[in-house]
Amino acid sequence: MNASFPGKPAPGNSLPGSPLPARPRTLARAIALLTLPLGSVAAQAQGNEVLPLETVIVTAQRYEQSVNDVGMDIQAYQGERLEQLRLDDVDDLTAVVPSFTVAQSYQGVPTYTLRGVGFNTINMSATSTVGTYVDEVAYPYPILNAGPMFDMARVEVLKGPQGTLFGRNTTAGLINLVTNKPTEDFEAMVQAEVGNYDTFNQEAMISGALFDGLQARLSIRNEDSNEGWQEAMDRSETLGEVHRTGVRAALAFQPTDRLGIDFAYNGWRDTSDTLAAQAIGFTPATTPGGGGQPSLFNEPGLADYVANNRPKNAEDANWVSAAKRGADIGIGAGLGGDLENDSSLDAYKLNIDWELNDDLRLVALTGYQDFERQALSDWSGAPFEILVQDAYGTIESFSQELRLEGSTENTRWMVGAYYAEDEILDANRTLLGDNANSNMISVITSTLLGTPFNSFGYTVEDALQSFRTYRDSANIDSTTKSVFASVDWDLADSLTLTTGIRYSEDEQDYNGCSSDVNGSMLPNVNITNRALFLQTYGAFVDPIGPNECNTFNPETLSFGTVESELDEDNVAWRVVANWTPTVDTLYYASVSQGTKAGVTPVNAANISTQNAPAKQEELLAYELGVKAALFSQRMQFNASAFYYDYTDKQLSVYFADPIYTALSRINNVPDSEAYGLDAEITFAVTNHLTAIVGGTLLRTEVQDYQGIDAAGQPADFDGKHFLYSPEAAGSLTLIYDRPISEGLGMSLTLNGRYQDESYGNLANDDDHKIDSYGLFNATAALYSLDERWNVSLWGANLTDEYYWLAVATNANTAVRFPGRSMTYGASFTYRF
Repeated sequence: MNASFPGKPAPGNSLPGSPLPARPRTLARAIALLTLPLGSVAAQAQGNEVLPLETVIVTAQRYEQSVNDVGMDIQAYQGERLEQLRLDDVDDLTAVVPSFTVAQSYQGVPTYTLRGVGFNTINMSATSTVGTYVDEVAYPYPILNAGPMFDMARVEVLKGPQGTLFGRNTTAGLINLVTNKPTEDFEAMVQAEVGNYDTFNQEAMISGALFDGLQARLSIRNEDSNEGWQEAMDRSETLGEVHRTGVRAALAFQPTDRLGIDFAYNGWRDTSDTLAAQAIGFTPATTPGGGGQPSLFNEPGLADYVANNRPKNAEDANWVSAAKRGADIGIGAGLGGDLENDSSLDAYKLNIDWELNDDLRLVALTGYQDFERQALSDWSGAPFEILVQDAYGTIESFSQELRLEGSTENTRWMVGAYYAEDEILDANRTLLGDNANSNMISVITSTLLGTPFNSFGYTVEDALQSFRTYRDSANIDSTTKSVFASVDWDLADSLTLTTGIRYSEDEQDYNGCSSDVNGSMLPNVNITNRALFLQTYGAFVDPIGPNECNTFNPETLSFGTVESELDEDNVAWRVVANWTPTVDTLYYASVSQGTKAGVTPVNAANISTQNAPAKQEELLAYELGVKAALFSQRMQFNASAFYYDYTDKQLSVYFADPIYTALSRINNVPDSEAYGLDAEITFAVTNHLTAIVGGTLLRTEVQDYQGIDAAGQPADFDGKHFLYSPEAAGSLTLIYDRPISEGLGMSLTLNGRYQDESYGNLANDDDHKIDSYGLFNATAALYSLDERWNVSLWGANLTDEYYWLAVATNANTAVRFPGRSMTYGASFTYRF
């Protein structure tokens, strides 16, 4: 669905510094584009004639084009449509983009997947296969998107590798969030929302000229839900409160007719509760009666609890009591405080746009993000201290792009250079006092107190209190440098060719480990680990002291930090042939290659192998597509078929370990593939009713990969599906909008999404299955025809469907992360 709105002009060159004008051919085709009437009666047809769909302008190729002139599968949504569908978060885009899924990792980091291409990491320091940009500035880490999405001009979802035009290479695609800019005329808006779970949200905006040549815009959104939606199954406690605030301030300055300077601040703070898990089973090694040695050390009562408290709805959850996890137990320090986030982002953008002459423009784009995180979460899924984590860290990201754009009679070209530098601290302190694995090691340690390894005089009490808490941390510095070029060639009136190339160099320095916390790990590391390493590696390893690293390096036969460097280069490229036999039809064929830079994880690392880097991945994409306006431009039909040849896919996998059976690491899967079909139909049934149907058919497959399963045994993963990649997904949106009197209008918006089953692990195990589900949302609104005010009733997940976004294991229990239960409320908006 690509929508603009009757009576509203499409974005254009109203201010100096805006992109170059579209070509006459583009303007001629603009009337045929993929959008739909909603909200305004200004464009109501005379008599019974149904008006054609209107246009949306995108910047998918870094200059303004109507979306159907771009030989690429793009779904774009204007700001008014985002508001009507109540898409207030990047995650909400799944409602209207069937090929896009969002999963929840157990450290609270979202996993974005587009057309099956994703990266299943738990680390906030890992870049995504799906890039995110705000006004063309890269937000390279998904956790930077945790704030509210508001005051938007549009959102563009670009599918397929994106490496030639946007600064950070991605293999799956990208999401470009385009914010509303300062206006010359005065505008202002206030909005209030109330809803269930004691929800009260507010939003406000003011925009206008400060003086000639200088405009400003300020917008703010605050979200509060003071009642949690997740309920502890054995006591009267809840989680799920929402407390988020976003602020955006922008200045637009035109010192001359040919020079535009835009500065913007975008910030948010999130103090919402963290998500609780739902225990549904055990890992292979800890399954009661499964034969694994750790299963003998499950905390008393845990097996019965999991067997008798299987979740039946989204609200069912559990977590250890604050009193238990907060108490210090001997050498094991607790984790007190509420299970909540305390994270913030301060982001800045400076864009200088200098039109040198009518055919030449120089653009300098600078971005900076400063992110801080503190989040206390319980991933146990049961009222036991299985896995509690205090995740904390910082991200400082700087980027600079310089590009020169020009055009001739038959070409439009662009050349440029890009530089980015990131400094990251990614850390957590983990609590696992009731975890079967730590219980087992503690007991084993107590039996080895009389051996030569216990030269420190540890007692039985010390041994049984050990391994309650430890710390994982890493400092990661990375740089990206690239040069790029792109040319659009008009080969004939109906035939154009797009070519693009980017050469990139990516470097990363990593220093990290797992470490002791004030002596908690010393008995088990200095006794049990050293004894097992002697047995396995034949080395009597030197012991560690308080707060030192306990990650063992098999090559140096010592405990210490893990240090690594990545220094890689790559070439991304794209070639697209566009054929427009009529003004209403575009056929395109493309071949493109994208890469995703190498990555180094931050794991609970017993062995240094767990924190070893994975090299860059590469995806070669072939795509055929059509964009056609039918039935006198009342219907827009878009479809594309794609095939991905995937090399060195980055994936979280297991390897065998002599102590813990199986440990996780990031590895490269040599060969895999994905192919499928994307389609979308937008149809103006009448002047008052519009229907949008979208669907994705997808097949993903790992090829000839031999690895290790969660039980530490060799496994054949050939033919297994990618994670979070349903074979079928679809969405349906119906919008009924009409005047009901001389001054009033009404609208009804219905939206539904369905997705087939998918899996949360590479083995495609049944206990990691994400069942198929469907969601239904609706909004009913009454508004003034002069667009002064709007009152609406809304609801999301109105059937209260129980579904879950991910399934994972925490080394003891297998857990689900549920999607939110039904929400509903009312909104009032007033515009000045």
